[in-house]
Amino acid sequence: MEGFGILIPLAPFIMVVLIIAIPAWLKSKEKREMQQTLRTAIEKGQTLPPELIEQLNKDSQKVQPSAQRDLRQGVIWLAVGLGIAAFAWFVGMEEGDALNPILGMAAIPTLIGVAFIVLSFFNKNKD
Repeated sequence: MEGFGILIPLAPFIMVVLIIAIPAWLKSKEKREMQQTLRTAIEKGQTLPPELIEQLNKDSQKVQPSAQRDLRQGVIWLAVGLGIAAFAWFVGMEEGDALNPILGMAAIPTLIGVAFIVLSFFNKNKD
């Protein structure tokens, strides 16, 4: 059981990797299955509907930044930062020395959120 003590400080980093890796893997798996289905349909001589081809082209295009998208991302990042700050406050009640370092960590997503919100006002692509 002593060997598992190293997992405690690594847990936040492992969680971040898993939160990013698992959805990416699932999306990749979904795309592979769709491609396999399309290959099978083409090999059997079936014609693909134009709507399907249009949707595939639309999915492969990069999403252009818009004011609404920037505002949404900003609010999410701001909420993450405020959540970490609330966590810091609760931890700070028990361990006063932990408050300032955790608030410093909370400042990063909070400022990213503020930057996205500011960008939403300056974005020329108003959707």
